[in-house]
Amino acid sequence: MDRCVVLVDAGYLLGAAASLLAGEPARSRISVDHATLIQGLRERAEAETERPLLRIYWFDGAPDRVPQPEHRRLRVMPRVTVRLGALTRSDGRWAQKGVDAAMHAELTELARNRACSDIVLVTGDGDLLPGLMSAKEHGVAVHLWAVQAADGDYNQSEDLVAEADERRVLDRAWITRAVRAKELPGPCAPVSEPRPEIAAILSAPLPETATAAAAAAAAAAPGAAEAAPGRNGAARPGTDVAGPADAPGRPAAAAAGAGADVAAGAAAKGVPTPKDLAGLGRGPAGPGGQADRQSAGATLRWSSDKGWVDRGPGSGVGEPPETANLPMLAQLTSAEQRWADREEDITAVSGDPFEVGQVFARRWTDRLADSGHLQQLSTEYPRIPHRIDGELLRYAARFGLLAHKDDQIDEHDRYAIRAGFWREIDLRSAAEHVQTGG
Repeated sequence: MDRCVVLVDAGYLLGAAASLLAGEPARSRISVDHATLIQGLRERAEAETERPLLRIYWFDGAPDRVPQPEHRRLRVMPRVTVRLGALTRSDGRWAQKGVDAAMHAELTELARNRACSDIVLVTGDGDLLPGLMSAKEHGVAVHLWAVQAADGDYNQSEDLVAEADERRVLDRAWITRAVRAKELPGPCAPVSEPRPEIAAILSAPLPETATAAAAAAAAAAPGAAEAAPGRNGAARPGTDVAGPADAPGRPAAAAAGAGADVAAGAAAKGVPTPKDLAGLGRGPAGPGGQADRQSAGATLRWSSDKGWVDRGPGSGVGEPPETANLPMLAQLTSAEQRWADREEDITAVSGDPFEVGQVFARRWTDRLADSGHLQQLSTEYPRIPHRIDGELLRYAARFGLLAHKDDQIDEHDRYAIRAGFWREIDLRSAAEHVQTGG
């Protein structure tokens, strides 16, 4: 068959690109435009082999072989097939398992079945040497592409280089069309910048009544200052989704101070605060008279979907009565919609945590028969009712966000998921507010 096939070792391609552009092989140091990268690989392969492309095979590792957001984007692109090996952690380092074996099997199978006349290998792994030699014996021309090495030396097996029929180098100019190095934070900057929406949620104030009660409780119990908050003042997983400032382990004074610090830091960096989000339904201009939420700040406490702690004063056991009648997404979804949702998840949703929260909230609001439920949920900000929150996190787990994290969604991802959820609820609440003339 007069066609070409491209086999990409993603670990090699992106690791070498990171070394070239960022000075170290960590893929977290680069951002990749996968659509541009795939298009570039296709155009170059067709130009150099003078054959039309049959397919690009993208080989990569993933924890428990669960597709990550980038894999979900890639596998729905035309002429792209994703093959995943395992990604394991040993001695503090990540290592791929089974990727080179999968590439070897695909290489020899394509050649044996005469599925193509030319194969482009983007790899540096000498373990593929037997497969390369087997492909040549079946009459396939093997093109070996290297990524320009940062130090100007080879970053491929010399035996692999010697056996290839054609050799090319993907130089810096070609790589930078689709890959760029991420900027390192300055010496005085924090290690990572939270999304503006996350910073706004972290610095969101509580109602005046709760804050006043918390302040009184703190004043009455000065010894309660020994708290054990998690990162950014958030409690460890398993605590309340968004508990009041007087919740156990988080005194009001400490909470208010931490919230003020977050808000001040956000303001210094130009990050919007809850007041900045007033046009989206949060604050005095939003629906439901949210002015009381602009009182003294307090950091929020989040949970996983494992449990529910401190559901609020007077709530008793079970779901608080003010949210018990809110329907879950599963109750609002028909069989036809469930199929369409799954199709959209596979083909259109990348799996970014913030986007996942938005998609879930969009579906929930679109299917509500009673718009009063939307306004009722808005008044619960920043607390997501426990049943809906658990359903949201279970939905997020579909996208591999639980992988290699002991069945716990990473704390920062949980912030992002809930921030996306509230951003979409805000937009829908504001639109509903305008329509009703409120």
